[in-house]
Amino acid sequence: MLPELSTIREIRKKYGMTQSELAKLAGVSQSLIAKIEAGRIDPTYTNVKRIIVSLDDLHKKKQIKAKDIMSPSVISARQSDSLPSVTKKMKKHGISQMPVIEEHKSIGLISESIILDALLEKGAELVGDVMGDAPPVIPTSTTMEAVANLLRYAPMILVTEKGKVEGVITKADLIAKAYGG
Repeated sequence: MLPELSTIREIRKKYGMTQSELAKLAGVSQSLIAKIEAGRIDPTYTNVKRIIVSLDDLHKKKQIKAKDIMSPSVISARQSDSLPSVTKKMKKHGISQMPVIEEHKSIGLISESIILDALLEKGAELVGDVMGDAPPVIPTSTTMEAVANLLRYAPMILVTEKGKVEGVITKADLIAKAYGG
């Protein structure tokens, strides 16, 4: 369903575009944009569709993507790492969780909570004995909205480009990006 014509001006201004720029992008005349925004014309469906598709494409390009949010340094553990060594690594880097990676693939997650649980159970000494499920993996082009939705269910997300882990996103990373931190 197409949005109301009255929103075209609002959306155009939101993106800091002139009528001429939008017209060029949509393949219509500037005067048509002006008349639509002023409510002086009832445009054809084809012209409205061109304008809306152009605005939608612009919206997609302007959205913040995973590559803009991620922390490029991925600190990871291996299943054969001891829990004390992983704890020291977390403290050194000021992190509370990290992916468990073997042969360039995420196979699990280790966190302070998991380590605490292991302390109470006693007997577990290696990451592989206690690690949780692997975090979700997304491409660098994933939108901020999708990232936010995933972080409701996962403590961290790995970001990949052509199958290679390029970064990590935590709730703290997303909040910092959203609020300019």
